[in-house]
Amino acid sequence: MTYEATVEFKFDATFTPTYGSSSWTDDDYIPEEHYLITAPAADLNVKQYFKLFEKFMLCVGMTPESIRSGAMSLVFNDYVREEEQRKVCKEYELTMDEDLEKKYQDFKERDAQWAKLNAHYENNFGSEPKDWGRFQHFAKYTDDDLKKMRTMYDTLYSEDVDSANGVA
Repeated sequence: MTYEATVEFKFDATFTPTYGSSSWTDDDYIPEEHYLITAPAADLNVKQYFKLFEKFMLCVGMTPESIRSGAMSLVFNDYVREEEQRKVCKEYELTMDEDLEKKYQDFKERDAQWAKLNAHYENNFGSEPKDWGRFQHFAKYTDDDLKKMRTMYDTLYSEDVDSANGVA
């Protein structure tokens, strides 16, 4: 047995102009609008249905902001249990207003731990170099490679200085 289903969103609008006003004669004005959006219902999942309905609402003049607000009101209203709201928050990495104070305290605690670690590092090892990015380019080389490069640099540099001073 095969299953076939379609879903349709239909919008029909006509405008009866009020004579004496110029609104119906503007170039941007469309006196009649008809939208029919059809999709195969058997193959759509919930997110695809919402995407389809979003397109329909855009066609009838809703703004993207109001569409998103309406979608969020389905989740975050008084009739939806808090556990369900928290599941959505976890899925989309959102924080509920009720949890902001705890999150703020957690951030303060982490900042204090970070400051303690930095102080410990500076006391035991000194501060990190000002231009750390320059040193990261050499991270792939071994100590022996760096010593060879330094020796080659010193040799070349001393030869350039000697030739500039006229010493052969």
